[in-house]
Amino acid sequence: MDIKTLTAGVSVAEQITASDLQKIKDAGFRAIICNRPDGEGADQPTFDEIAQEAEKLGLETAYQPIVAGKVSDTDAADFDAAVSNLPGPVLAYCRTGTRSTTLWSLSQAGSKSVADILAATKAAGYDMGGVVRRIVNGGKTPTDTGDASFDVVIVGAGAGGISAAASLRARKPDLNIAVIDPADIHYYQPGWTMVGGGIFEAQQTARTMGSLIPSGVHWIKSAVAAFEPENNAVILDGCRVVKYDRLIVCPGIKLDWHKIEGLVETLGHNGVTSNYRYDLAPYTWKLVDEMIEGRAIFTQPPMPIKCAGAPQKAMYLSGDAWHRRGVLKNVDIQFNNAGGVLFGVKDYVPALMEYVKKYDANLNFFHNLVAVDGPAKKAWFDVSKPDTPVERVEMEFDMMHVCPPQVAPDFIRVSPLADAAGWVDVDQSTLRHKTYDNVWSLGDVMNAPNAKTAAAARIQAPIVAENLVADIDGHAPSAQYNGYGSCPLTVERGKIVLAEFGYGGTMQPSFPKFVIDGTKPSRAAWFLKEKMLPPVYWKAMLKGREWMAKPEKITVS
Repeated sequence: MDIKTLTAGVSVAEQITASDLQKIKDAGFRAIICNRPDGEGADQPTFDEIAQEAEKLGLETAYQPIVAGKVSDTDAADFDAAVSNLPGPVLAYCRTGTRSTTLWSLSQAGSKSVADILAATKAAGYDMGGVVRRIVNGGKTPTDTGDASFDVVIVGAGAGGISAAASLRARKPDLNIAVIDPADIHYYQPGWTMVGGGIFEAQQTARTMGSLIPSGVHWIKSAVAAFEPENNAVILDGCRVVKYDRLIVCPGIKLDWHKIEGLVETLGHNGVTSNYRYDLAPYTWKLVDEMIEGRAIFTQPPMPIKCAGAPQKAMYLSGDAWHRRGVLKNVDIQFNNAGGVLFGVKDYVPALMEYVKKYDANLNFFHNLVAVDGPAKKAWFDVSKPDTPVERVEMEFDMMHVCPPQVAPDFIRVSPLADAAGWVDVDQSTLRHKTYDNVWSLGDVMNAPNAKTAAAARIQAPIVAENLVADIDGHAPSAQYNGYGSCPLTVERGKIVLAEFGYGGTMQPSFPKFVIDGTKPSRAAWFLKEKMLPPVYWKAMLKGREWMAKPEKITVS
């Protein structure tokens, strides 16, 4: 007997016997539901046998037999009623547990999100892909799925999605392409560090989504609920179905604010801010500009995160502002990093350490933010040094810039496209899915071991477009991704350490050293970040103009 937990109140199991009932009672269950018809298997005890023994032990029972593969909408409602009427926790069983899990999934469709249902069933070892459309449809069998079909469907209209669409249109203008994204506004997120540093205004980083979707590309303004890659289908909220010949998945990353206790309640108040949100980056600058003395904490969570340099960029620009105003000596800067190094590519660390010294910042490694009390101006960190027991420490603050923990979006993590960690599972060179060869992915959501930056997406989009077009033409992948990513580390107003690197931390500079030496702070790199990169983003990258982003061809030896 192998009991699998779905919720605190409902678990499922394969066929049980009367001899299992004492263990079931000892495990804390108070009721049992049988979802397997009597006589289905030669070695199967009848429900009456189970019920008689259960009664002796004080366990309540219910019999709701379901023929395999024939779970009706009414069955799901009846299951929900049975669970509600029985004392909990309840154990439901059938031959393998799948029917019971299906009944629970459909019964919860009106009250839980699709992602939560699929996450619970996946964790229990059950694949609900066969009923995902019904789950999306509130537990009811769809009567009209409203199918639409496209040559290429792109999930996500961020930097990666729009760039990929534009690069595809530049290569094959006759492709029937759809981009799926529910957002009205598209953001130039690399600019938010500059907003938090008082250099850009927030509105400079925003455009309407409709103004950026490439001409001739269909925009489906909806959220994705689930994927059916075996059927070449994307299921939207409301159970509409979009079919595709080829799929590109690039919805970005999820900022998991709720993972830090008390953070959501205090964001934007009590001196707690983050450049990782459009509406909060101006608050960062307000706090920095008004600060005269006190403690400022800057946090960085465990990897992976998008733009791994952003947490320390906020620290450097803040320190520079306090230095220029002559109040730096009165500000206690603490950089609390859950990791064990300042930056993952060692070649850039010496230049960064000079600024750590200049701003007299304290580097606290292995410090992971776990809780915040905004009104009390206190934060708690779990300190996890190697070979040392975890210690929780309390720190007071006057200002705190938080970088939130980050994970793949819920609908990705529970999908058949995800690896064990929840990221889209791709070949790191071609960016093609390892299992479904008509699926590609780019940007923050996929599992190639590169830095999650807009600069990486700028290189990846043409590669995905090139390889997808090659596939349409019946050829093998023709372009390869070398892991390139870039992180312009704003160490002071007017100077940047331009970190450019690929897989394994290999340095990949775009410019000769006499133009920009990325290992040293330079004004040329600042000019690139402030003046050149925003128009390159809006007018080149999102338009399919692949400036310094032509795909690297696969070489055959």
